Amino acid sequence: MASYSPAPTQEGQNGHAPPVKSDGSGESMKLKKEISLLNGVCLIVGNMIGSGIFVSPKGVLIHSASYGLSLVVWTIGGIFSVFGALCYAELGTTITKSGASYAYILEAFGGFMAFIRLWTSLLIIEPTSQAVIAITFSNYMVQPIFPSCIAPYLANRLLAAACICLLTFVNCAYVKYGTRVQDFFTYAKVIALIAVIITGLVKIGQGHTQNFEGLFDGSSRDPGGIALALYSALFSYSGWDTLNFVTEEIKNPERNLPLAIAISMPIVTVIYIMTNVAYYTVLPMNAILDSDAVAVTFADQVFGVMNWTIPLAVALSCFGGLNASILASSRLFFVGSREGHLPDYLCMIHVHRYTPIPALLFNGIMALIYLCVEDVFRLINYYSFSYWFFVGLSILGQLYLRWKQPDRKRPLKLSLVYPIIFCLLTVFLVVVPLYSDTINSLIGIGIALSGVPVYFLCCYTPAHKRPLWIRRFIAKSGILIQKVCFSVITEMDKDE
Repeated sequence: MASYSPAPTQEGQNGHAPPVKSDGSGESMKLKKEISLLNGVCLIVGNMIGSGIFVSPKGVLIHSASYGLSLVVWTIGGIFSVFGALCYAELGTTITKSGASYAYILEAFGGFMAFIRLWTSLLIIEPTSQAVIAITFSNYMVQPIFPSCIAPYLANRLLAAACICLLTFVNCAYVKYGTRVQDFFTYAKVIALIAVIITGLVKIGQGHTQNFEGLFDGSSRDPGGIALALYSALFSYSGWDTLNFVTEEIKNPERNLPLAIAISMPIVTVIYIMTNVAYYTVLPMNAILDSDAVAVTFADQVFGVMNWTIPLAVALSCFGGLNASILASSRLFFVGSREGHLPDYLCMIHVHRYTPIPALLFNGIMALIYLCVEDVFRLINYYSFSYWFFVGLSILGQLYLRWKQPDRKRPLKLSLVYPIIFCLLTVFLVVVPLYSDTINSLIGIGIALSGVPVYFLCCYTPAHKRPLWIRRFIAKSGILIQKVCFSVITEMDKDE
């Protein structure tokens, strides 16, 4: 794998803007290690626990058709997710670069597959998911203002845009500001879910167990239905790779990365299972399946005049989840630029704040563009196939590197059972969308393949063979962005 080193040419590496180093102190210009163990736990938990567990945890229940089987599926989904997270803990301590699956695919399989991974994230995965989270946040914030009608479309989108802009600004200011926001909102959503869980346990203690009689009655016996239930659970658990996007900014990553994953995964799994138990205690199955926001329906039944706290908790959960997504995805674009797959100015950092301002602004602009798409929720259906395919490919890369580089230093070395089981699981996760949502999956594949000509034109073709006007435009825009953002090209650690 080729490490980044700026070429001393007028146009810079790959025909991009020429790098300009900071002067004065001579301090190394790179991202600072400011993410502690607690920050790491909050990042993972905050990104995994989004709005889904509050709004629509019914995907598992629809396909399993009973409370008992759905709880079994939630448990199995948590165990499988732990397997994947442990594999990423090994990868993150072996390949100590930010970027998560992009960095791991690049190391194992080279630039082409890594670029396709980056392209799908840039074009569909990251901006779509952030736009959806921001819109969900906006929906729950304006709900009290328009209690009996749908909020105006423009007001909803403007509030969502303001949310994206605010969090982008916070993360541009200082890394610490972003992690403090993440910590606070993670605490808020966990406290809200603990309140739901305690309420459910109190109801069980009072003898409200009628919904659990015949726990497995009516359970689905259709393998396809059970597979879809497990798929829904695993998708709800996604986000355990968040910390791997910022590996270079973690204090003592060889210790704190695997430890943060080991702490976070049991917390999320227990919260998910116990929250569903609380829902099932209070609400009959038809009420859950008919509800557009299960936690709100739950609160209306048991919280009385305090039922407003749950819509607020959903909004706070979305806010924290969006912050984690912005923090992670901006690092993905940052690393992609540093490896020569995106223009060089995206791997610049502010000379005093040490934040990747150009990458953060690029990420924010992409999310704002997708806010202009009226049916943005439909776009999210296109990337399920791509998401799990590239997660599986990175775990396959772990097996490949074990075979190809058996003597490589690995601070954490798992049994091969874990990556093998998870690779088989990702085959299932790739096949299920093809079976259940063929058209959208094929569109997702088409979006990924659209990156092939882009790769060969912009990355594989030597810089001097590319159109002159493109090279000049990228170089001049790079200089302008560098001046406006007061940023310089980052440097890699010499030991990487």
